[in-house]
Amino acid sequence: MAKKTIADIDPRGKTVLMRVDFNVPQDDSGQITDDRRIRMALPSIESVIHRGGRLVLMSHLGRPKGNGAEPKYSLSAVAKRLGELLEQPVEFASDTVGNDAQAKTAALKDGQVLVLENLRFNAGEQAGDAEFAKQLASGADIYCNDAFGTCHRTDASMVAVPKAMGDKAKVSGFLVAKEIQYLSDTISQPERPFVAI
Repeated sequence: MAKKTIADIDPRGKTVLMRVDFNVPQDDSGQITDDRRIRMALPSIESVIHRGGRLVLMSHLGRPKGNGAEPKYSLSAVAKRLGELLEQPVEFASDTVGNDAQAKTAALKDGQVLVLENLRFNAGEQAGDAEFAKQLASGADIYCNDAFGTCHRTDASMVAVPKAMGDKAKVSGFLVAKEIQYLSDTISQPERPFVAI
């Protein structure tokens, strides 16, 4: 059975919580040296905002220890670069589930984008913590996974958040859908000889 994608739901007037992979390389001054991962998420992002959805993006960056903010791993530069690529303002929350994230999520209007601070600043992310996931999911109407590079992880944003969404819509982004299709086609109808490693 085909997985539903972001194209299969109507995001107008709804808050979409999207897990993306914005783990981009940066130099010592915090400048992004390769924005490819941000660009790869643009089709899913644009699909939501161009159809009147309110988009909250969550990602990790680097390997912080989960003990709170570490400035060198902040997603603020990513939010700025995303705004440049989208040619529109992108809001940035200085936390993930705290007062700033809650207030900025609630204030979003149709077609606007918010980037949450690095998920891994909270120990609950890599622990797969259900309470942390519940807080992340609390303001969302739709969950979208477009972070293929982290699909193998049991992090809260990948597993516990969709569970916390209950009966609300849960879909794949275009990047994840493309990879699933590619892998499915390769395995179901391989050109012979075929070797998988």
